[in-house]
Amino acid sequence: MQDAALKSIRRENYAAPAYWISDVNLTFDLDPAKTRVLNRMRVRPNTHITRPEPLRLDGEELDLVRVLINGQGATFRIEESERGNQLVIEQVPAEEFDLEIFTICKPEKNTTCQGLYVSQGTFFTQCEAESFRRITYFLDRPDVMAEYTVMLRADKKQYPVLLSNGNLLDQGDLPDGRHYAVWNDPFPKPSYLFALVAGNLVCREQRIRSGVGKSHLLQVFVRSGDLDKTEHTMNSLMHAIAWDEARFGLLLDLNRYMIVAVSDYNMGAMENKGLNIFNTKYVLANPSTATDTDFFNIESVVGHEYFHNWTGNRVTCRDWFQLTLKEGLTVFRDQEFSMDMAGTASAKAIKRIEDVRALRTVQFPEDAGPMAHPIRPDAYAQVDNFYTATVYEKGAEVIRMMQTLVGREGFAKGISLYFERFDGKAVTCDDFAQAVADANPHSELAKHLPQFKRWYSQAGTPRIKASGWYDAGNNTYRLTLSQSCPPTPGQPTKEPFVIPVAVGLIAASDGGEMPVQFANEEIGQDGTRILTLTETEQSWTFVNLDTEPVPSLLRGFSAPVILEMHMSDAHWLTLLANDTDPFNRWEAGQRLALDRAIRFVKDNAEVQLDAPFVDAMRAVLRDEKLDAGFKELVLTLPSEAYMAEQFDVVDPQRIHQVREAMQQQLAELLYGDWIAVWNANQPAGGYQLNHVAAGQRALANLALSCICRAAAKEGMAVWEGKAYQRFKDADNMTDRLGALRALLACRSKLAQPAMERFLAQYHHEALVVDKWFTLQSTASDHDGDVLPRVRELLKHPDFSLSNPNRARSLISAYCQANPAGFHRADGAGYAFWVEQVLALNKLNAQVAARLARALDNWRKLAQPYHEKAQAALQQVASHTDLAPDVKEIITRALALPEQGE
Repeated sequence: MQDAALKSIRRENYAAPAYWISDVNLTFDLDPAKTRVLNRMRVRPNTHITRPEPLRLDGEELDLVRVLINGQGATFRIEESERGNQLVIEQVPAEEFDLEIFTICKPEKNTTCQGLYVSQGTFFTQCEAESFRRITYFLDRPDVMAEYTVMLRADKKQYPVLLSNGNLLDQGDLPDGRHYAVWNDPFPKPSYLFALVAGNLVCREQRIRSGVGKSHLLQVFVRSGDLDKTEHTMNSLMHAIAWDEARFGLLLDLNRYMIVAVSDYNMGAMENKGLNIFNTKYVLANPSTATDTDFFNIESVVGHEYFHNWTGNRVTCRDWFQLTLKEGLTVFRDQEFSMDMAGTASAKAIKRIEDVRALRTVQFPEDAGPMAHPIRPDAYAQVDNFYTATVYEKGAEVIRMMQTLVGREGFAKGISLYFERFDGKAVTCDDFAQAVADANPHSELAKHLPQFKRWYSQAGTPRIKASGWYDAGNNTYRLTLSQSCPPTPGQPTKEPFVIPVAVGLIAASDGGEMPVQFANEEIGQDGTRILTLTETEQSWTFVNLDTEPVPSLLRGFSAPVILEMHMSDAHWLTLLANDTDPFNRWEAGQRLALDRAIRFVKDNAEVQLDAPFVDAMRAVLRDEKLDAGFKELVLTLPSEAYMAEQFDVVDPQRIHQVREAMQQQLAELLYGDWIAVWNANQPAGGYQLNHVAAGQRALANLALSCICRAAAKEGMAVWEGKAYQRFKDADNMTDRLGALRALLACRSKLAQPAMERFLAQYHHEALVVDKWFTLQSTASDHDGDVLPRVRELLKHPDFSLSNPNRARSLISAYCQANPAGFHRADGAGYAFWVEQVLALNKLNAQVAARLARALDNWRKLAQPYHEKAQAALQQVASHTDLAPDVKEIITRALALPEQGE
């Protein structure tokens, strides 16, 4: 499977470019069939390179018209490569010179959603990571930063809105019904941050004034008819601007800040300087079309892209190996922002739990599979394949550990020093870590910095084994922690990490919080203490404990690790009932459920939930001190994907059967409590968007699903009728979908008419139609009926393979979010995957590559899934026209474990 055409680019081979570009003047004559791009650049040789080198500019799918140096024709050649091609100019002046390149591209034929393309009659760009080369020949790398001035010319009637980065300098009419706009971005930026938009759009505007008194114009551009769905996006943007100024002292630096929504988009959003381009999924929302989760995701993503203005734009990556420098840091910042926006301590805890749940569901399996890589990879064949949960979410956890080790105020000092040193530069992860350590010279981070940076170089999820011993005679408790990390491709052995372990002690006798006092301290401290684990094994002794403690470890999920601690059910139940740390209280409930699920799967035993577990869940439901949203999280069983991570050999069907049976029993055994919860969490008025109300809706919808499950078994159709009525009458999408899911979960006869009614009602709302497709592709697979339905939906008039959102809503949702439906014993799910990967490979390599990852961990599958999944991978691999993105994924999946990189 090793293909010479997929040679890796290695971090160790980084070299500064032979030339720099200081100024770029671009003129676009926009036409869907043939857009003309005139690129005038100011180029200078890198004086640190003494040996003259040819100027090599990256390009892809461009028609080259002319090349001029200082106004004169230049001699050049085109060198082809798998990554596009290069314009090579051997003879260039030894001093700074003007380079002019005139090219033509074909936006309407560009189905990749990269470079310059057309979506529903509007021009958009997506240049990260290496797609500016689809617009013009350029030094398309992040360490080449230039000031851009851009003129856009287009038909005024078709494209009345002309946008690019920065500030608007001039605009006006041209002959023949055309017009122009000139934009200038005064801040040097790499080419991946370039953007333009041209189309017939409307916008919501808001003027704000910063803390220093400067006025700014905020704009959100959407298609006509969607303006009523932009208020939340604008509010989120204003909140993000105010938060960044208050938390880190970082100000908005442009006269205006623009967000534009597009429905054909490979990713969630893009932080182009001053002109963010967003997937409509993260812009458009009102209560009738968007769920609570949609609203909160929009707030998070809007914050994320705005925060990139400093952590990514003002200071950017030296090379793509440093991607987590901007992405991990900015995910951490958007998580902190969302937690602060949540307000209450309970709502913050819920946000933290949701983030960790996502990490465990997506990133932990990635760390355990063939695509395992450090947050700063050492090599890649296609950089687009490394926009991963590891780089983003695990990268954020590494930043969070830094904050834990230096404190919240210390981390803010580190951020300030980072910008003081590197504003306007392209730098590395080492530069950031050093700045935080230097700002906190007496911290645990500074003390262990070289070792801490192993988080940047070592892949895999560390495992911590914990054991404790209580000495009643001396009133002491000895806690021993050991760490290890399993082999990953190319890294058979790992050195110890620096792992902050947040710890508290709960009394086994009465559940009270106990002071934490180390042996060398005169007095203990209430609450959480931080243990810094740096060795393979370390022990700590706590003193003055007059009763046995139950350790509450890894509070707040203080490190992205797997904690192995064998405690009795009684101790887990103590934490579930009493732990003052909300995360660990939730974690205790998950452990109790997970232990039972593992036992049922391994023993192939009948699922029968025991009374202590059921009573504990009942106690949570009845606890009036707990928020509704927290109860919903505790009563939601671990996902099938997370359950699968606990096994060396995975039987997806058995896991599905066990989880379904556990859900059914919780529904039946807590039936009366579910009805009480349902009645207690009905809305008192109209829809309100806040975390308390959202938590009540979440718990009520879980209750309704459980009630319908239990009632269906008893033949009590009245609850199905109530669910259908709620579906029809709900004043918000959260409750409407909740009722619809309840009908699907209990396999009600009313589910099908409800689905038909749903589509008819929202036929013209693309994002809601996406939900309609996903509901069906992720439905519980009772009789192998999901795949035939998915195949039927491929032919539905509302389905389009070329639209990334729609493809993800049906195909990716089925292959990656419905384990039992996808992993069929007959291999039909894998055959479907082969067809769709190959079909998408021709249209959009990025979407195809992400779908290809559905079989990353095929080696862990039990037979017959293992053999059939391998055959499917080999079938895809046999095709000679695979896009490099897809080829790399398939190659890595099929490579023998010991081959590594």
